[in-house]
Amino acid sequence: MTADNFLAVQFQGHRPHLKAVAHRMLGSLTDAEDAVQEAWLRLARTDADDIDNLAGWLTTVVSRVCLDLLRARKARPEVPMEDRLPDPVVSRETGTDPEQQALLADSVGLALLVVLESLTPAERLAFVLHDMFGLPFEEIAHIVDRTPVAAKKLASRARQRVRSATPSPDPDLAGQRRVVDAFLTAARGGDFDTLLAILDPEVVLRADGGVLTDGMKILRGAAAVAGQAATFQRMATASHTQPALINGITGLVNTIDGRLISVMSFTVTEGRLAAIDILSDPDRLTQIDLTGLQP
Repeated sequence: MTADNFLAVQFQGHRPHLKAVAHRMLGSLTDAEDAVQEAWLRLARTDADDIDNLAGWLTTVVSRVCLDLLRARKARPEVPMEDRLPDPVVSRETGTDPEQQALLADSVGLALLVVLESLTPAERLAFVLHDMFGLPFEEIAHIVDRTPVAAKKLASRARQRVRSATPSPDPDLAGQRRVVDAFLTAARGGDFDTLLAILDPEVVLRADGGVLTDGMKILRGAAAVAGQAATFQRMATASHTQPALINGITGLVNTIDGRLISVMSFTVTEGRLAAIDILSDPDRLTQIDLTGLQP
């Protein structure tokens, strides 16, 4: 095996981790893939003999690429990522491949990724690298050009924002599924009272239908969300519904005649639905990889 081939094999071994880092940073699978590819191009132009820790080097490179992309987004307010749901990772509830397992680790649901979009680029990087991947602040400081103390403060501010805005999903996937199944049964029956009982009083529903619906619509509160019972009923009865994991937490994939019409993610907290995220943007649905649902 040549040195170049050996390096390529090593890089492929790190790819799932790098894509997981980039997806949490960017909320876009396409952008994450671009960031990982950029890391490979930079590695190919570098003398690998000078790299003591390849995993650390690659994580640093991907993080810097993501930081540049996040800063570029902030400089283009005409394309706000906050007004759209992040890209979902769809998989079966069991049997994911290594890359999917890395992407799904820690149950980084759509609700959390939405909150991450509200952070500054440096805050997001510090939070993701430290709280999700355990990177020391000394290494994070090097990436964001701050002191370790400043990097720690960035992560702390981000953590406070995340904790105050994001419900933590129940760890039991079987329990999550029971709540979602109850929601689906109530939706099919148009049962407002049962829907109301399943919903957390502070539930948030985000529905992203794309540009044709003027972007993301948000409803807050159990009464407002349960008031969509007729809409839920139409969705549940008109489509074929398949259970799935969406970014590591319980969800549904809805199709009509084999055509994907929506992906739904449910954050279940203390046995109630605390967040419902629905992606129905036709353009983005065509880009979703459903191979993870195959047996």
